[in-house]
Amino acid sequence: MELLRVENLSKHYGRNENLVKALDNVSFTVDKGEFVAIVGPSGSGKSTLLHILGGVDRPTSGKVFIDGTDIYSLNEDNLAIFRRRQVGLIYQFYNLIPVLTVEENITLPLLLDGRKLNREYLNELTGTLGLTDRLKHLPNELSGGQQQRVSIGRALINSPALVLADEPTGNLDRKNSEEIVELLKYSNRKYRQTLIVITHDESIALKADRILSIEDGRIIRDERLRGQTEKGAQHNG
Repeated sequence: MELLRVENLSKHYGRNENLVKALDNVSFTVDKGEFVAIVGPSGSGKSTLLHILGGVDRPTSGKVFIDGTDIYSLNEDNLAIFRRRQVGLIYQFYNLIPVLTVEENITLPLLLDGRKLNREYLNELTGTLGLTDRLKHLPNELSGGQQQRVSIGRALINSPALVLADEPTGNLDRKNSEEIVELLKYSNRKYRQTLIVITHDESIALKADRILSIEDGRIIRDERLRGQTEKGAQHNG
């Protein structure tokens, strides 16, 4: 079942001889529950694509549908609400609020949305992330790996349909990087959340179901690593 559809997406900066095509007529779909890695050299358009998928930056042309909603047909207020409820964003830089505790940072999206905290889900989520004994700590009392776990918790607390991660292990050592990727994969499987990760790390990309390679704002390769057999078996059955 399709969760994300991207149609003829372009993002241009400048004009005439200064025109830069950060994205150039990109189209693809992603199924619900799929884990997709986006790879490509610096300046290829990866982060631009992720920001547009997340409703953070508007495209020059083209459409993005998330769970059937044409997100750029929404006005700014409704887009902000949709993004907060349906999209979880994880960045390389954790973007935690230093004066808030771990629990307050994780639950901030609920507060902004005026929604009631599901304490049972928070306990389950923080237990999965290994943060149960850190809930009252401030960000500066945590390691880098722990801070990234908090940012993952914040992205997942609203149970979004789509989780987008931009170089989520870029600031971490190998051990922490592997743990973070395993946590993302675990939440992808457990909650059937669709996961799209931008990474320079080949070992991370190889854990995905599928790899999209971008160069000069275009998708040059779409490679499935796993999942096709199971889908084929279901279809044939």
